Amino acid sequence: MSEKRECGHNYGECERRRIYRRIIACILFLITLVLLIILIVWLVLRPTKPRFYLQDASLVQLNLTANAAILTTFLQVTISSRNPNDRIGIYYNRLVAYARYNSQQITSSTVLPPVYLAPHEQVIWSPFLFGGAVPLDSNLAAALYQDQKAGFVLISVRVGGRLRWKVGTWISGRYHLHVNCPALLVRKAGSYDFRFQQSTRCSVDV
Repeated sequence: MSEKRECGHNYGECERRRIYRRIIACILFLITLVLLIILIVWLVLRPTKPRFYLQDASLVQLNLTANAAILTTFLQVTISSRNPNDRIGIYYNRLVAYARYNSQQITSSTVLPPVYLAPHEQVIWSPFLFGGAVPLDSNLAAALYQDQKAGFVLISVRVGGRLRWKVGTWISGRYHLHVNCPALLVRKAGSYDFRFQQSTRCSVDV
């Protein structure tokens, strides 16, 4: 009766406003609850970036035509990736691998097969990377010539593509993946063969 007296002849309008307020309060509560659940899940799971390692790099050919600044490169690399997460899986999509010398890509991009990594799982790829008659900037060609002469050549093996996180049945959107693996090639004494020195951990950006 008191509510009717307060609202007077507009009791119906007051009732509708009260219902609207309750609906809005419920919606705000649900939004807050969902955000809180997302925050708790994120704090508990905390996706860790995958780890990449360059295990080997076998140089078949590194032929620089100094006068024309033309480079032909042929190598096989062995790259491993491990999922360090306890409860999160990783999907790799559209991955490619290639080699760079300083600022220039010196091989074509080689497609790596897509794969799913369960928690603590590991995958190994061994792609061939080839670049035929790649023109180099004159300064870059001169630097490479000096490196070859000194017996030390530092190239970087790159991996690029997309990844998605998987938690239970939920799968995230795609994230860009950039991997950089330094490969120090040292000329074997008394020969022209360059050998990879040791397994290296790669830098990973997601």
